[in-house]
Amino acid sequence: MEKIKKLFQTTGTKQGSFSIGVTAIVIAIVVVANMIIGQLPEKYRNIDVSSTKIYEISDTSKDLLKELDHKVTLTVLAVKDETDDRITTFLSKYAGLSKNVSVKWIDPVLHPSALTENNAEKDTIVVKCEDTGKSTTVAFSDIIVQDMSSYYYTGSASESEFDGEGQLTSAINYVTSDASQTVYRTSGHGESTFSTTISDLMKKNNYNVEELNLVMNTEIPDDCDLLMMYAPTNDLSQEEADVLKNYLKSGGKVMLILGDTTSEQLPNLMGILSDYGMKEADGYIADPKRCYQGNAYYLFPQLSVSGDLANGISSQMVLLANTHGLELSDPARDTISVNAFMSTTNNAYAVTEDAQTEGSYTLGVVATESISKDDGEDTKDENSTDDSETRKSRLTVISSASMIDSQITDAFTTLENTTLFMNAVTANFDGVKNISIEPKSLSVEYNTVQHSGLLSLLVIFGVPIVLLIGGFSVWYRRRKA
Repeated sequence: MEKIKKLFQTTGTKQGSFSIGVTAIVIAIVVVANMIIGQLPEKYRNIDVSSTKIYEISDTSKDLLKELDHKVTLTVLAVKDETDDRITTFLSKYAGLSKNVSVKWIDPVLHPSALTENNAEKDTIVVKCEDTGKSTTVAFSDIIVQDMSSYYYTGSASESEFDGEGQLTSAINYVTSDASQTVYRTSGHGESTFSTTISDLMKKNNYNVEELNLVMNTEIPDDCDLLMMYAPTNDLSQEEADVLKNYLKSGGKVMLILGDTTSEQLPNLMGILSDYGMKEADGYIADPKRCYQGNAYYLFPQLSVSGDLANGISSQMVLLANTHGLELSDPARDTISVNAFMSTTNNAYAVTEDAQTEGSYTLGVVATESISKDDGEDTKDENSTDDSETRKSRLTVISSASMIDSQITDAFTTLENTTLFMNAVTANFDGVKNISIEPKSLSVEYNTVQHSGLLSLLVIFGVPIVLLIGGFSVWYRRRKA
């Protein structure tokens, strides 16, 4: 017994006991901290360490959820334990950003009537707002998107995109908003059609896109909030041009995306642009100062964006290929204001077979005109219910169809072509924000959360801290002895 007592009275034993005591205290602190942090909201605990940042939520969604003043319920009709971890993790993180968003899981195997009651299939999220009475659904297959093209080569489809944020934000915006915008896309002049990417972004903004053939019907519908012409190859007739002019003079909104056709081929359309202070430059635009890998015809315009046009624009990187340019001039009326938002440097060239003309060229421009009620009386539709004293017409022109060409937007997903384009569309509508969010690529591996957030960080860093403190205590006591 005496030997045992002496053993615990040695210097080494005392130092060891002190180290064990310190270690026990640190471990206790880590455990208590884990318990406290475990009670924090999901948005503070989850750290996105996935290689493609699929759980990262943009400011667009955060702002929408922050301003949300209606209760929204996300009813998940799926077996939770069998649901992809990426979906369950994202739902938890997303709902944690707003006290007005709640998630409810219903097992359709145990409660098959839930599918009938919600008019939905299994593995579906029903997004519903009781205040507005509106609801919509988001399928799991719309969140984790399969690339079916690989099926024909490999026999199995591969995962290509994760679209949790885009689908949920669009759905919540739809069920909580009373606003509805109708975009008419012209046809009958060899116009191009939207790519799948652009069509999906339009749907996410809940825009109703309809086709309008100006050859067959020269009247613009009363519910038209925006008339869009996408890369026409044939000119307007004089009658159609007059209809378009009158539509603008009465406060209409028009968006024109020019294609590869020259101004000589579209004299009537170019006549409208001339009235609004724009003229197409001859030739293709080259900008050696801001180009892609030495190809001067693949250029990065300088952006001058503010307000709605600037939403979500951070890198200022937009790529245009083989584009024509615009030169600004005096508009036909003093009431018209012309502002460029996309242009080349001063050292760009308009290149034709015969010449290279150096200068600065406009690639994107907005012309607006405030129209008083009296000024528009002769052209105003009799069925219009607009009683405001003034209306503002808006003509947006982008000089290159390549801005929303899928060969650029789908190949260079880090560019902001689609963001700027959707901002330009949304800027035509009062009180409406661009909430279209592109999906995250799943082409890179490791798309699962590698740890559970701050709890794991405390455990990971807690052990080294314990060892460091223990080692320091031994050193300190030896030095003191």
